[in-house]
Amino acid sequence: MKVVIDDKIPFVRGVAEQLFGEVTYLPGDGITASDVRDADALVVRTRTRCDRELLEGSRVQFVVTATIGYDHLDTAWLDAAGIGWTNCPGCNATSVAQYVHSAFIVMEREGLVSPSADAVGVVGVGHVGTAVARVLERRGYHVLRNDPPREAREGGTWSSLASIAAECGVITYHTPLTTEGPWPTFHMADAAFFDRCRRRPVIINAARGSVADTPALLAALETETVRAAVVDTWEHEPEISRELLEKAFLATPHIAGYSADGKANATRMALEAVCRHFGLLTEFSIEPPALPEGMVTATDGDERALQLYDPRHDSEALKAHPDRFEWLRGNYPLRREI
Repeated sequence: MKVVIDDKIPFVRGVAEQLFGEVTYLPGDGITASDVRDADALVVRTRTRCDRELLEGSRVQFVVTATIGYDHLDTAWLDAAGIGWTNCPGCNATSVAQYVHSAFIVMEREGLVSPSADAVGVVGVGHVGTAVARVLERRGYHVLRNDPPREAREGGTWSSLASIAAECGVITYHTPLTTEGPWPTFHMADAAFFDRCRRRPVIINAARGSVADTPALLAALETETVRAAVVDTWEHEPEISRELLEKAFLATPHIAGYSADGKANATRMALEAVCRHFGLLTEFSIEPPALPEGMVTATDGDERALQLYDPRHDSEALKAHPDRFEWLRGNYPLRREI
């Protein structure tokens, strides 16, 4: 069998060749219909739009995205065409939680937020939102959780967006991007929502860029309805808003989930999914690289967390070179969670 794989998926070379008959690595944003015509499976990331235009007439039977999000997959068309697909839910949940945790340490040190003054609204409480809520509660924050789909399925005690707008000094988004259904998330953080915010919140978007309406967020920052923004996911990536880049307290190139641990999880889950679909053996191992030998970790917990990951470095790099958004993502340095 032949498998086409995004060439930026880490830790996969050498392993995929042991599992599949033929492997072709290509840039995710450059994979074409001719590239996949004779492929049996695709392993992609968010930069490959998998739809009729790419796949019609090919022999592709299965598509897996080595990411949590899957809005780049035309799932309705894939289902109608009989092409199997899956994502990797939860693969980088602890990586995003690390990102948010380190951002909170930085914000606390700058006097932007504090556990005594600010409740936190977590919007979207799947794998990622659950991990984020857990780490912030350990830090002493009162956390309000909003997830209408889970509330409808499970019942229990949840917070409305109106409550979060009224009570929270920080609002962090961890939803998929949806445009249909009873609870669409496209532009859920819009001008009307910001107008309802009563505590001049910090807005964190590490979900999908279009969960937040960029002009509305810029206006809210200008009027100080929103006190600060931490932006990892952007509308129209990689052509991001330079104005929002300038105004954001932290601005990073869609790398919240890019710890080596999260990447290893995603790659392993993606390869396992292909093997399951085709009935292949799954005896392989993928491990992230070790930290540099001789590294001495700090004894203070916050210092140790920033040693492992300090988002200011990524923010400084993007603010200095916004035209290198894709390069900064594709050449991301080693980052471990522990």
